[in-house]
Amino acid sequence: MTAIRRTKILATLGPATQSPAVLDAMFEAGMNVVRLNFSHGDPSAHIGLANLVRERAKVCNKPVGILADLQGPKIRIARFKDDKVNLTESDYFTLDANLDTNAGDQQQVGIDYKALPEDVAAGDTLLLDDGRIVLMVDKVEGSRITTQVVFGGELSNNKGINRQGGGLSAAALTDKDKQDIITAAKMEADYLAVSFPRSADDIHEARRLLQEAGGHAAIVAKIERAEAVDAIEEIITAADAIMVARGDLGVEMGDAALPPIQKRIISMARRMNRITITATQMMESMIHNPIPTRAEVFDVANAVLDGTDAVMLSGETAVGKNPIKTIAAVHRICLQAEQEREIRVSRHRIDSHFELMDEAIAMGAMYLANHLNVKAIAALTESGATTLWMSRISSGIPIFAMTPHTHTARRVTLYRGVYPILFPRPHDDHATLNRAMIDELERRGVVSKGDIVIITKGDLEVAGSTNALKLVQVGSMIEPQQIN
Repeated sequence: MTAIRRTKILATLGPATQSPAVLDAMFEAGMNVVRLNFSHGDPSAHIGLANLVRERAKVCNKPVGILADLQGPKIRIARFKDDKVNLTESDYFTLDANLDTNAGDQQQVGIDYKALPEDVAAGDTLLLDDGRIVLMVDKVEGSRITTQVVFGGELSNNKGINRQGGGLSAAALTDKDKQDIITAAKMEADYLAVSFPRSADDIHEARRLLQEAGGHAAIVAKIERAEAVDAIEEIITAADAIMVARGDLGVEMGDAALPPIQKRIISMARRMNRITITATQMMESMIHNPIPTRAEVFDVANAVLDGTDAVMLSGETAVGKNPIKTIAAVHRICLQAEQEREIRVSRHRIDSHFELMDEAIAMGAMYLANHLNVKAIAALTESGATTLWMSRISSGIPIFAMTPHTHTARRVTLYRGVYPILFPRPHDDHATLNRAMIDELERRGVVSKGDIVIITKGDLEVAGSTNALKLVQVGSMIEPQQIN
């Protein structure tokens, strides 16, 4: 069997990637999950694009997940009369919450985040445009923040503002976000990403609003504030998945702090059985160039070695010139990095006591798989929980989530090393079911005669009921003792 990439690719859709032909090519290149960026577009456009994605996924026979990414608070400057200015070191420049939106000039600009004057004081450092422009606050008078330029350069419309060290009070969920949550529920998004959460309360509120709207998406907490790093354990506990969003986070925490933070968050999230996504500028140069830089190759590979479930592409696929080549390059890099033995061994929860039967079955299956010549794991699953627990164990063995539910198949597309198979449960008789599962894997070319396969399943079609593990040799249904 040809090696299957375990790390998933999450790609943002945009003007460069909204045609059926391009979407088909993205599926073929290796895209597993699409990201719809709610910072742009309107609800009807997002729903239409989600419908197109699912239509093309069905045609291509490629289960795909959809992540709806909320915009979050607009902590940005407003606009300039001439679209941009050039700031010079030591000059004074004013941010004015009461200035007209389009009245910016060489001396001042408006701000979308009206509470900024209340959040800063003399001596604070403000970072604009992902840290390219650095301003030192000189004084705050009413709505006006007078600053002195520390590092200048070109500043154009609508660029982001960060306070070094964090501390801005903007709520994570804006009125727009609350309406977009309703849109995410209507499109039946598989994942909902919450931008700029400060604490677990933001995650709980998003989940409540989503459930009230009839949605069932898993909640992704985007870690991009210094406060979120301080509250990381409680946020991981509240969320289903964690995104290390390195743009704003790097600005607030400092670039040098990012690598250890990324490693720590990924390790902690995996230990707590949560999904992890590594995002921002993974292959930034490929927006314009057909090949990545060596630094980008190392960045993607290191994320894989850290244990991330997925790497995310943003502008590279939304507006870039080479979306298909970018996905193909990430596929190659991930596949190569996954050959390293160090990420195929694990001590995950090796000394733990398991409270849940299905979690114990999942951990037992992975222990067997890593200590026996097993070709594949076939998990009959209702919710996908068993395969999530399995995927926390480092291994080179593919886990096939065989489920009758489309929503489960879509959700597991983000789980590292897990591959969804829509599989209507043909019979409750165990022997018949075992044969059908093995036949499906054979039909797909995953296993062949003589291969050993681990099967896990439950007695009832109820989430959380996985209570059986069986070793099967393909071509022989004389099976060893079932373990219950």
